[in-house]
Amino acid sequence: MKKQEIKFKSNHHKYSIFIGENILKILPSKIGSLCPNTKKIAIIFDKNVPVKFKKKLKALLKSYNLLILIYEASEKNKSLNKVDYFLKKLLSNNFNRSDLIIAVGGGVTGDVIGFVSSIFKRGINFINVPTTLLAQVDSAVGGKTGINSDYGKNLIGSFYQPKLVISDTNFINSLSRKEIICGYAEILKHSIIKDKKFFNWLEKNTKFILEKKSRELTYAIKKSCEIKIHFVKQDVNEKGLRMILNFGHTFGHAIEVINKYSKKITHGEAVLTGMILATKLSVVKKICSPKVLELIKNIYIKNNLSGTYKKFNNKQSINRLIPYIKNDKKNNDDKVNFILLKNIGKAALPNKSKISINNLKKLSKAISQY
Repeated sequence: MKKQEIKFKSNHHKYSIFIGENILKILPSKIGSLCPNTKKIAIIFDKNVPVKFKKKLKALLKSYNLLILIYEASEKNKSLNKVDYFLKKLLSNNFNRSDLIIAVGGGVTGDVIGFVSSIFKRGINFINVPTTLLAQVDSAVGGKTGINSDYGKNLIGSFYQPKLVISDTNFINSLSRKEIICGYAEILKHSIIKDKKFFNWLEKNTKFILEKKSRELTYAIKKSCEIKIHFVKQDVNEKGLRMILNFGHTFGHAIEVINKYSKKITHGEAVLTGMILATKLSVVKKICSPKVLELIKNIYIKNNLSGTYKKFNNKQSINRLIPYIKNDKKNNDDKVNFILLKNIGKAALPNKSKISINNLKKLSKAISQY
């Protein structure tokens, strides 16, 4: 499949997302047109990016004054200390707002470096080169940036749109199955909340995505980006409709926090579990049919994805999550703003799904019984 371009456009921002194999080579010409006054470029690589890609990017951008920094990306390093480190590096190397920062890495790298870009001299040019499937289908699209706190995930951050996103699928060839599943969770989520036809396609083609087949990967990435952009462009700062994209994440983020962001459970595995729990809650609240839950479960079972959610299939496990759910950033009073499901391809509006903490405790037994 040839290079794909998706254009993001809202009232105040516009940029392109390019998707395809071996497309890093377009970077120099795009920088020339988007950032014509740039003299210095800070390239911040996730430590896990293969050496061949680091060498390729350095060679492509050798005409600029380059600052190369390596980031050991992890949820634990998604912190104020790391933000301060990068800000000091930029300041000590006399970067200004017309210069450029390029983040090359997964979602954590994009989130942290996007945040750094948003606050450095009140905003410096930023390009995102996501290298994981999760980042390509989710965090690199929409302009959310942020870091973690002891009180929860992504509680400190900003909205800051990049100048450009380049999703080169060649990066994905180096990823493990666990990392592919991490991104697949968001692909599946996008189909569940918005596009039944895409969900039906995934029922038949998930196997090929998990096997890293280029044609299916490129199509799935493009469809996911289009669905996310549908919500983001209508609600850039997440005041309402965009919150639907958090389906599965209220439970999922709590699972990550309770596991202290351990690598034993990835973000994607937590979201896969969170989507099952959110769908069960939707059934308990009589918002959707048990048949919808079975359709989602069948994809998990067929593709050997059901292991994680079984660990949170009892009242005690669900109740352990509740103290962390209370701190979710989408809450604005004593009620939790859950994203629930009406049907495949249709989520309930955020303001229709508020549940008090006490009520959630009462419902935990019913949730575990499905």
